[in-house]
Amino acid sequence: MVFSVRREGSAARSESRATVRKRGVERVHARCGCRPVSGQKGRPRGTRWLRAFAVLPLLASVLAACGSDEGSDRPILNWYNFPDDSGALQKAADRCTQASGGRYRISYNKLPRAADGQRQQLVRRLAAEDDSLDILGLDVTWAAEFAEARWIREWTGAAKQQAVEGTLRVPLQTSTWKGKLYAVPYNTNTQLLWYRKDLVPTPPRTWAEMLDMAGALARQGKPHFVEIQGAQYEGLTVWFNTLINSAGGSILNASATEPSLGPPAARAAGIMRDLAKSPAADPSLPNQMEDQNRLAMESGVAAFELNYPFVYPSMKANNPALFKNFRWAPYPRVDANRPARPTIGGIDLAVSAYSRHPDLAFEAALCLRNRENQLTAALEGGLPPTLRALYDEPAFMKEYPFSREVLAALESASVRPLTPAYQNVSIAVSHTLSPPSGIKPESSIDTIREQIDAALRSEGVIP
Repeated sequence: MVFSVRREGSAARSESRATVRKRGVERVHARCGCRPVSGQKGRPRGTRWLRAFAVLPLLASVLAACGSDEGSDRPILNWYNFPDDSGALQKAADRCTQASGGRYRISYNKLPRAADGQRQQLVRRLAAEDDSLDILGLDVTWAAEFAEARWIREWTGAAKQQAVEGTLRVPLQTSTWKGKLYAVPYNTNTQLLWYRKDLVPTPPRTWAEMLDMAGALARQGKPHFVEIQGAQYEGLTVWFNTLINSAGGSILNASATEPSLGPPAARAAGIMRDLAKSPAADPSLPNQMEDQNRLAMESGVAAFELNYPFVYPSMKANNPALFKNFRWAPYPRVDANRPARPTIGGIDLAVSAYSRHPDLAFEAALCLRNRENQLTAALEGGLPPTLRALYDEPAFMKEYPFSREVLAALESASVRPLTPAYQNVSIAVSHTLSPPSGIKPESSIDTIREQIDAALRSEGVIP
């Protein structure tokens, strides 16, 4: 089995967001809002120059993505998704093509590896009303933005019923905007606590216990670092979002109209600061992402790691001796009497508003994420499924010895704020809380509140 990780996020997801400020299309979208004009369904405002901007670099790919097979009337459905090296996604495309009985062929097109690059390509092409896009693999934070811009179609009727049946509740939240379903969860992901049993016979249940254990190991001169994502990027936002939800709060209110934050946010920021200033902090914390955490754990300098399941097969392959003592446990709690709510990642499948074959695209999307294809993606690609029944599948349980912990985490998980302004919200959080050692809980939260409030009122500028 080959595990991949969409860094939080995701195996491609954790590139720095500092580059966003340099991207003209992104700035215009954030400040002016490429939104549809009332009465012009599916046609965003202010996109004429964007369409012209997008034509030349996209011409080759558009020509390559013709609408039917040469010499045949069979439509080609173009599926754009993250680049999968395991072959699981291509297998899904081939299976569903065959299952269509000749009615369509699915062409799997690989987006850039970095999530920012993925979003940039999709935004440019959708703003240009490119009708060669049919099925879109969206990061779990994009559905609200794309739905508000009317770039993706709502799921209704029998297709919606099939999409939600048997699907885990929390991943479905990432596909929903204003009470309507705009995508179907394809895969998901969540973090666990990974630890060394030779150093920690019983894993900690709370953050306070973990920091105490790390301090005791440090005093004994033993490996003691707690590896977590502390760099100025999406992973830092995920860390904060997990802590604030675990403390009983949230970044935005239930209607996503204004910041929530409050005392739970100050507690979350305080825990981040406390770790950064304690012996548990890796000296590289302010620059660490998921892969650096994995490497540090494999090198033997750490006792704990908060990360995705991809670290398990990696440890097995890269340090078999240490792997013998490599264990997993639920994500640490903020309060002993309140379950942790780790933030989920993953990919949702949406149908483009400009697809020439929307009915076929809905059918194909459902096939791509069916039981067989999700199981293949889990076993060969390391992507946890969104269908609840697969967590009782013997083949899955054998390859995922931590499947029960993953399922429990997913059932109590949190999602990142559901808002079209998410990119701005995330940057406000990650920039304000970086580096973690410089956090001043009360004033830092005040800064985040001000910046989010401006972003939600379309007054904020990406930092």
